[in-house]
Amino acid sequence: MIAWLLLIAAYLVGSISSAIITCRVMGLPDPREQGSGNPGATNVMRIGGKKAAAVTLAGDLLKGLLPVLAAHYLGVSDEWLVLIGLAAFTGHLYPVFFGFKGGKGVATTIGVLLGFNWLLGLAFVVTWLAIYKIGKISSLSALCAAVLAPLYAWFLLGKMPFVAVTLAMTAVLLWRHKSNIQRLLSGQEN
Repeated sequence: MIAWLLLIAAYLVGSISSAIITCRVMGLPDPREQGSGNPGATNVMRIGGKKAAAVTLAGDLLKGLLPVLAAHYLGVSDEWLVLIGLAAFTGHLYPVFFGFKGGKGVATTIGVLLGFNWLLGLAFVVTWLAIYKIGKISSLSALCAAVLAPLYAWFLLGKMPFVAVTLAMTAVLLWRHKSNIQRLLSGQEN
């Protein structure tokens, strides 16, 4: 019963849009109506600057991390743990509180992966930073880190539930970034 409650709570926590709330509190335009229209940290940086983006990033990361840590603390099985992480991720993408129109999920993925294993989350972040240092393109950095994340999960955890859910999140991240991928292929991505 506790696992089911954690699953529902994870989805609801994931549904809290850090970008929209941050912009409202800071008196900024709604990120769904400005810039790229995506309620995520990158778009918030475009419309509100580094401070607003950092708050958004932290909020999105924490809503992936905290439900997984709570599940760890309460001793749920690995199978429930990965489902709880996936629920937080899904809440970010399809938030019940904001018309089921959410962000692309990169920061929330990082939070979930950190909750699974801090080295797994760190590997994602280090990959993102390394690719960004070379290319200075946030979406490319996120895509490269996402593609490598299932491999990191396999090597660091070696358990199929973690690998499978990491692979599923990667597939969804790639799909959510399809317009970025098209712009990258045509050389038009910022």
